[in-house]
Amino acid sequence: MGETTAEASSAELMVDLIISLDGYASAEGWPGWWGLEGPEYLAWLEQEGEKDYTFLLGAKTYRLMSGMSEEAAAGDSGFSENEGASLTGLAAVPKIVFSSTLQAPLTWPNSELVTGDAVEAVAEMKRSGTRPLSTLGSLSLCRSLLTAGLVDRFRVVVFPVITGRTGRERIYDGYPDVSLEMVDSRTFDGRLQLLEYAPTVLSGPPGTGPM
Repeated sequence: MGETTAEASSAELMVDLIISLDGYASAEGWPGWWGLEGPEYLAWLEQEGEKDYTFLLGAKTYRLMSGMSEEAAAGDSGFSENEGASLTGLAAVPKIVFSSTLQAPLTWPNSELVTGDAVEAVAEMKRSGTRPLSTLGSLSLCRSLLTAGLVDRFRVVVFPVITGRTGRERIYDGYPDVSLEMVDSRTFDGRLQLLEYAPTVLSGPPGTGPM
C-alpha cells in the first residue's frame, strides 16, 4: 500500500517549506515572509540556523538566493534588517547545488556543485553522512526526493494568507499521494503555524493497494 519514505540512516533529510494557506511558496508584490514574521518566528529561525544543516538546492534557487545574499551583504538593498541577516548568513553554511547547467566553481561561498542525478547523490549522502540535510526552496527537488522515498521529515510553516490571485509557485502540484504522521507542531507569534510530519508515500488511496 505504501512505504515509509526513508529508512533509518545517519543523515536525516528534511523538506522544509514556508507556504500560504492555499499552498503557494510566494506571491507577486508581497514582501518576504508575506510581511508576517514576528519575534518568536525569527528567534526560532536563528535557533534552526545553529543545527549544522547542509542545505540542498537546485539551480533556480541557487541563482535567486545567491544573488539576494550578495545584494543584502552590499547594504542599502531594500531588505528588512531580519531579511538581510537571514540572507547574508546563508553564505556561511554548507550548500549542495544540483544542476546540469551551472559550472564550477560556484561563486556563493560554501557551495558545492553536483551535476549528476540528485536522487542518487542524496541517497548516498544519507547512507554515508552524519550531518543533517535540509532543502532550501527548490520545489521540484523537494518533490523528487519525496517521491523517491528519501525524506524523513516534511515540515511546513503556514502563513495565514490566501494569495489566490497573486500566488506563485504552487507547492503540491505533481506530488504523489502521501500520508503524514504529525511529530511536532507549534504556533509562532499567535499567527504562524509550524507543522512537522513523518511522510509515507502511498501507491494509491487507502484500501486500494495489496494487503
